[in-house]
Amino acid sequence: MPINIDSALGPLPGALVLRGRRSELIASNMANADTPNFKARDFDFQSVMNQAQSEQVALNTTHAQHIALSDASGIGAEPFKYRVPNQPSLDGNTVDSQVEQASFAENAVNYQATLTFLNSRIKGLLTAIRGE
Repeated sequence: MPINIDSALGPLPGALVLRGRRSELIASNMANADTPNFKARDFDFQSVMNQAQSEQVALNTTHAQHIALSDASGIGAEPFKYRVPNQPSLDGNTVDSQVEQASFAENAVNYQATLTFLNSRIKGLLTAIRGE
């Protein structure tokens, strides 16, 4: 009986990609902490994941033997949002280093947790394949 790996792994691969993109975005914010008029950006992980899981891709097939495709990753363009600074700077920069470091650390922990869940799901599939 064939197994669909995408359905077996669930939303974890997509969540891993989103966590990685968020890490890049927060790192970019921290790198530009001293750049005048730089606006700190972020996205709400939960709303992007909910959007990716609820979207249905509608494709038209032109032949009876065509296979209906869907976006395997479930990830579209993230809606970036600008952070509202607690203490605005005189040069127009909205990066707060402490907030960015805390967000980066939280995202890193969540990334590691997602990796752990994905690893355990893969181990479970391997156990089932081997029949152990």
